[in-house]
Amino acid sequence: MADGSPSTWAMADGPPSIWEWIARNWDTGRVDSIKNLLGDHLIMSLVPIVVALIVALPLGLASVRWRWLYQPTTGVFNVIYALPSLPVFMLLIQFTGLSKTTVIVPLTFYACAVLIPSVVDGLGAVPEHVRQSAVAMGFTPLRRLVQVELPIATPVVIAGLRVVAVSSISLVSVGALIGQGGLGMLFTRAYQNPFVPPALVGIVLIVLLALIADGLLVLAQRLLTPWVRARRSA
Repeated sequence: MADGSPSTWAMADGPPSIWEWIARNWDTGRVDSIKNLLGDHLIMSLVPIVVALIVALPLGLASVRWRWLYQPTTGVFNVIYALPSLPVFMLLIQFTGLSKTTVIVPLTFYACAVLIPSVVDGLGAVPEHVRQSAVAMGFTPLRRLVQVELPIATPVVIAGLRVVAVSSISLVSVGALIGQGGLGMLFTRAYQNPFVPPALVGIVLIVLLALIADGLLVLAQRLLTPWVRARRSA
């Protein structure tokens, strides 16, 4: 099947246009079709974000409750965050093999390094008099957390999520160097041929994914914090 590579140009009148190349390669039934690579990219981007949020919330709450825990917790994640992604992928291959897990695990740690401080900062931004008012109204600690503290902390947490979402969507492409990069595989294809359309398609789709993810998080923040809009319009 023609894939738009230079080896197929001899059968056509020169190289295909970018739209022709997309049409030929969108859904070829092979694992390296644009459609499949896009699906893989979404999985490897979204799973670290969700898992990191699940991990960061309790760790952030614990760090607020026991302040001595904050520095060692963030210190460990910051050290991991400082590690270049490619060497980490290479080290994990011997444990997880050439699989999506090899990309997902480091990205989850990177996301936690950003989200844990966001959770702590968000909870720290809750005014003490608001907490005291909730206690005076008979709120249990769990109810106060769910109905008072977390809603107030939501803008700060979502700000961290926006950073995590964009960085995760971008960093997944590095996994192409170990054969698990989602849309990043289009970059290696463009380099090996060489052929420009795969690289352009990969860049555009990654940027679009980042914009969509950021837009959805902004929308989620507006839905979860309606009082902010009301205050601005007042």
